[in-house]
Amino acid sequence: MAQTDPNTRPTDGQGPATDAGAQVLDDLEALRARLEKAEQSRDEYLNLAQRTKADFENYQKRMQRDLAVERRYAQVPLATDILTALDNLERATAAAEQAGEKGPLVQGVAMVHTQLLDVLRRHGIARIDAEGKPFDPNLHQAVMQQPSDQHPPHTVVGVLEQGYVIHDRVLRPARVVVSTAPEGAT
Repeated sequence: MAQTDPNTRPTDGQGPATDAGAQVLDDLEALRARLEKAEQSRDEYLNLAQRTKADFENYQKRMQRDLAVERRYAQVPLATDILTALDNLERATAAAEQAGEKGPLVQGVAMVHTQLLDVLRRHGIARIDAEGKPFDPNLHQAVMQQPSDQHPPHTVVGVLEQGYVIHDRVLRPARVVVSTAPEGAT
């Protein structure tokens, strides 16, 4: 009886060697499927990481812009409170002038008023020039209407309370009297 060597492979296409070859092919296909699935997962995670990075960079830029805007307008609450005192200084000066007073007290109040306007100007706060300008609801608050022959309709003919802007935003609209067409005119 002839001994068969377990290391020899039959050549007729049948037997243990063919089964081993089929097993290797199956294992190879399984490995290829796992590799393809791993590559898909890698691509998904890479895409997610790239989107997350872009979102975070956009978030950082947005926060920097928001912080810059916040710093630019940080003095709004203080300026709003100061405007009331500034209005009172204007009223005091106007009342003194109307009474014909020009003494050192009136001059001192006028100097303080001017200094406050300069301080506000240095911080980007300026008066709204309203007198004689067309009415703009973004800058003016119409308190009264007054018929006028000298001004076209919808023109500011009087300022009751000064308005102010800070940089490019309205801090407080000017309270104004707006002209209308004279009565009887069409």
